[in-house]
Amino acid sequence: MSAGSFKRQPGLHCASAPFLIPWWQKFNSGGPPLQNRHRGNTDCSLAFTYDVSADSSAEFPDRTSMMEVRLQAQEDEITLLKSSLADALRRIRLHDQLLPLLKQQLVAGSPVSMKPRPRPATLDRSTQTEPTLPGQDTGQDRAPPRRVQSLQLEDALPQGEAKVEGTRAKLHRVPGLEEEDEEQEEDEEGGGEQEKELSWMSSSIKMFIRGRPITMYIPSNIQNYEDLKMEPPSERLELDWVYGYRGRDCRANLYFLPTGEAVYFIACVVVLYHINKRTQRHYRKHTDCVRCLTLHPDKVRVASGQTAGVDKDGKPLQPCVHIWDSTTLVTLQQIGLGTFQRGVGSVAFSFDSGAFLCVIDDSNEHMLSVWDCNKGTKYAEVKSTNEAVFTVEFNPSDSTNIITCGKSHVYFWTLSTGQFTKKQGIFGKYKKPKFIQCFVFSLTGDVLTGDSEGNILTWGKSAADIMRQTRAHEGSVFTLCTLQGGALLSGGGKDRKIIRWSADLAPERECEIPEKYGAVRTIADVDGEELLVGTTRNAILRGTFSDGFVAIVQGHVDEMWGLATHPSQNIFLTCGHDRQVCLWNTEEHKLDWCITLEEYGLCAGFCPNGSVVSVGLSTGRWLVLDLLTREVVSESTDGNEQLSVMRYSPDGSFLAVGSHDNFIYIYNVTESGRRYTRFGKCNGHSSFITHLDWSKDGKYIMSNSGDYEILYYSMTSKDREWASYTCVLGFHVMGVWLEGSDGTDINALCRSHSERMVAVADDFCKVHLFQYPCPKPKAPSHRYEGHGSHVTNVCFTHSDSHLLSMGGKDTCILQWKVVGGGVGDSRERLASASSTSTSSPEPATS
Repeated sequence: MSAGSFKRQPGLHCASAPFLIPWWQKFNSGGPPLQNRHRGNTDCSLAFTYDVSADSSAEFPDRTSMMEVRLQAQEDEITLLKSSLADALRRIRLHDQLLPLLKQQLVAGSPVSMKPRPRPATLDRSTQTEPTLPGQDTGQDRAPPRRVQSLQLEDALPQGEAKVEGTRAKLHRVPGLEEEDEEQEEDEEGGGEQEKELSWMSSSIKMFIRGRPITMYIPSNIQNYEDLKMEPPSERLELDWVYGYRGRDCRANLYFLPTGEAVYFIACVVVLYHINKRTQRHYRKHTDCVRCLTLHPDKVRVASGQTAGVDKDGKPLQPCVHIWDSTTLVTLQQIGLGTFQRGVGSVAFSFDSGAFLCVIDDSNEHMLSVWDCNKGTKYAEVKSTNEAVFTVEFNPSDSTNIITCGKSHVYFWTLSTGQFTKKQGIFGKYKKPKFIQCFVFSLTGDVLTGDSEGNILTWGKSAADIMRQTRAHEGSVFTLCTLQGGALLSGGGKDRKIIRWSADLAPERECEIPEKYGAVRTIADVDGEELLVGTTRNAILRGTFSDGFVAIVQGHVDEMWGLATHPSQNIFLTCGHDRQVCLWNTEEHKLDWCITLEEYGLCAGFCPNGSVVSVGLSTGRWLVLDLLTREVVSESTDGNEQLSVMRYSPDGSFLAVGSHDNFIYIYNVTESGRRYTRFGKCNGHSSFITHLDWSKDGKYIMSNSGDYEILYYSMTSKDREWASYTCVLGFHVMGVWLEGSDGTDINALCRSHSERMVAVADDFCKVHLFQYPCPKPKAPSHRYEGHGSHVTNVCFTHSDSHLLSMGGKDTCILQWKVVGGGVGDSRERLASASSTSTSSPEPATS
């Protein structure tokens, strides 16, 4: 698998019924947590090695892929069997508990028990009696015991449910007791009111994911579910800002335009950042991760190549090169669609007015091709080498000469009448380096190469022989840049130095960039004195040899998962596998501060007072950080599994910690979020916790788990209002799931504070915006592209003015501006969309 084809694999999950926990209740559970794997469309390497190409691939990709598919299928089957067994045991226990009650009703000759029903109703654990805390009023929230038992008598599957194993994400209407008992109500005396009350309580919808049923209870204010009308939201998203830069595994990816803009890329977006005005423009025509970039001799046109990627069905997409105008952002030409394999690794314009474009693809043979830029047609093509190729370039003085370099080679190509002739560079008495990382042309026409031994080699312009070797850096020479007048700049890897050389390669000046930014990846000349420097830790620095360098663009360097927005300020916090915790400013579009932890962070949550933020780590430990001092004010450990969610209650008096050990830990919060004491533990899930939300009154927790479980613990909880809505499974967000979806296709969900819209992060690099609520299948939405990896998280700012989305391995954060919008909240729209008719339609059959 190449560096441009990372994919997120489906998690090992199974489905069960929904779960809403009164958080003080103690449950019993069992079963080990399941591993959460991820599938996405990304080409981003997990780590960078100075002397190893990012284009290396597995030795036996086909065999490995087949074994992975077989293992995945076996694991999924085992998971489903475990879930089915657990469900069967639960039903046996319920049957044993209800047997005495059934005998009593048979003896009493109850019409409800004597008359057969056409279809049994669906039962969930929501029918259990709700416990309360001492001192709390239970008049409204607690269900009568007899009502609970009556529902439990109907604990059976609807007809035909055993045949749904092969279906996924299909909705079924489960009939309520109202239509089943219509004739019984006429015969019963005094029981009609109670039976009617039971009817709306059992009205539900079933959704199937991976063949497992998930029951969603319909709120009582919806009397005719089928008449609900789903529309896309009136709000839309516009890309406002892109945080990050892809420097860790891509070369020659930073240029400076005459307009004062730096052009670079990350994920699927090419960014044009004005370094003085601090504004951004974005070229967004690519459909997958951008891998390479080059500037036309006219300094206006840009060519950018992308990786192939795969679609949601795993089928490979076609890579291509876009030639576009940097002033208008209009695409002028699309090159090589259907020709390149895997991706485009390097591109270069010819220097004769840029009439031709040279491309190296990521196939095994690393095909070298030359294209007519005006016609978009291929002029010549040849297999270059089976080794990794890093760079290609036309000779400035002769466009028939092309040079490529990479692993253990420098090739000099001559193009004549559509045919290539290759001459290999001879190292002779000089040690052959493992990698030739980069090269440039001197004013005299010589070729200067930088290699993994730290040397600059001078090759003659007429022969493929080395004329001179110059010791330059400790470790690799990652980049070379020529200046006007013939001076040369070199950027080092291990020593992190930038050295200025005279035309005859005598060192003149040097500086060292800070260690936290990593090695020098590429250098762009601004005005002969000022420089832009891209680094391997995804930062862009601006400065001079005299004044030093400061970061103007920063980002994460590994997969990100944790995202939280401040409750009252325009700031947000991120954390990920690079062990960095970063606080960002959405107004100034900059990084406020960043700290490095001993372990990587996976989740975060702000205290409602906004003074502290909690961060969940990979080992079960969690920290509370002061936003002003950045100091750890509290820390604790819950289990030894990774934490997946940190959520404060609306008043900030409690903190719920969701863990991969299947438990939800509850803490009392005092001293303005600086003191935490364990209050209890919810242990009702049989798989790891994925999402949770508090009710607005702070008395209940709704949670999702890795086996698609949402259990509403109280019968009246279907009408409860939630302070936040991030659970991906629930009645109000059923419409975000596409038919045929895998249970891991949606990674995150966030409802806006206005309760008008809901944003969804999916596994296919997309961000969706739905109207909230969206309780019907195939709900329409607005879809937005830009990420080059599975989108791991989304979150609205406190005022709903912006939406933040976070890529996984693409290390990209996109800030979207919310535009448009209307009036009215979700409850008004839901009530107006529902018919007042009490008639019940026929249940759906598929």
